[in-house]
Amino acid sequence: MEANIVLLPGDGIGPEVVGAAVQVLDAAARRWGHTFHYSTYLIGGCSIDAYGTALTAETLAACQAADAVLLGAVGGPRWDDPAAPVRPEQGLLGLRKGLGVFANLRPVKVYPPLAGASPLRPEKLEGVDLVVVRELTGGLYFGQPKGRTQEGGRTRAVDTLEYSDFEIERIVRLAFGLAQARRGRLTSVDKANVLESSRLWRQVAAQVGTEFPGVALEHVLVDTAAMRLVANPASFDVIVTENMFGDILTDEAAVLVGSMGLLPSASLGGDGPGLYEPIHGSAPDIAGKGIANPCGTVLSAALLLRHSLGLEAEARAIEAAVERAIQGGWLTRDLGGTLSTREMTAKIVDEVLRE
Repeated sequence: MEANIVLLPGDGIGPEVVGAAVQVLDAAARRWGHTFHYSTYLIGGCSIDAYGTALTAETLAACQAADAVLLGAVGGPRWDDPAAPVRPEQGLLGLRKGLGVFANLRPVKVYPPLAGASPLRPEKLEGVDLVVVRELTGGLYFGQPKGRTQEGGRTRAVDTLEYSDFEIERIVRLAFGLAQARRGRLTSVDKANVLESSRLWRQVAAQVGTEFPGVALEHVLVDTAAMRLVANPASFDVIVTENMFGDILTDEAAVLVGSMGLLPSASLGGDGPGLYEPIHGSAPDIAGKGIANPCGTVLSAALLLRHSLGLEAEARAIEAAVERAIQGGWLTRDLGGTLSTREMTAKIVDEVLRE
């Protein structure tokens, strides 16, 4: 098959890890006879420097016209002023809105050889293989009104937590479908003992659940979910939750695998292209040193093949290649090894091609 993929390397280590993922995608293309066409655009801080905006109209249009979008990372110290009118993160939020993606999938799988890299005891990590599904378009990050006002010489800040039933229904339905294809367990995370939006979330989740009798649904408060993620992470299969809760819980879940450099993500919506990116940041402290872990971006490319291009065998081959490399002791520095980005990428490419 032929596919058009937009690359948004971004800032910091983004260009290094996106370059690594392209090498792995090209290896899969050679093995299965596909042709992937790439076009590269700026996003985030580098786009601010070049154009004065974190996401240009041209970049967004190119992404909307693509089959899939692969992103590296945005941000860094030089653009890290919270009061700045233009910030790198605005590019990512604008891209998500422009693509219409509403579901962020973050798989979390513990590789046995890396159990020692996590601060948790190895026995707590046995069998950990879960997916967090985070809603992307609602909640505190987008609710209105938002902003600051001056009242009697004092400053008041307002953020609004807002959800509509249709926003909840579509994300929960997607999560039920994932759970149905996995181990048949769905955990819906909310704060229904306090928040009206969470009570609506729980109500809609229960209603959608009647359509999936083969999936066991449980409702868990977010504070309890946070504790269970470190106390009994193997008890989860698929977790679905709102925007801010998902943002926090997925970063917590990264501790389980020993490095944020290992975790991929996929942002999906309706009929448009998906957006794929590792969950780590731009890591400016190691940018340009050639030591970044490429696995999160490589695994994001595997999700791209699966969800946007329908290439399941190719996606599984990449995931298996990463797992074999890790099991064979091929590790970057964040995992206690000595491999460079280039060396780790070359090993994964070899594994993809040798099957």
